[in-house]
Amino acid sequence: MSAALETLDRMNTALAQSQNGELPQSEMIHLWRTQAASLALPARFDEVLQPLLDRIEASALFSEESCSFSQKDLFASLQLWADKARLRLSSQGAAQL
Repeated sequence: MSAALETLDRMNTALAQSQNGELPQSEMIHLWRTQAASLALPARFDEVLQPLLDRIEASALFSEESCSFSQKDLFASLQLWADKARLRLSSQGAAQL
């Protein structure tokens, strides 16, 4: 497995731990911001990720779901980002073979 995919696995683990209440959202967000910067992804990925992480940070201010910030939807969007990043990284790795 490539280093980038291992990094993405760590990010996914942190996401799951945060969703289960095992890791504070602030730590998960910090890890995602720092680790995503090391992935060799097109700039568009960062353009989508950073505002999403900002919204997750803001949603942490609410104890329940609100009409503006649904943590469940935000986490689902973050998982979708990770799935697309995995596809992109996998295809980049296959192209290098």
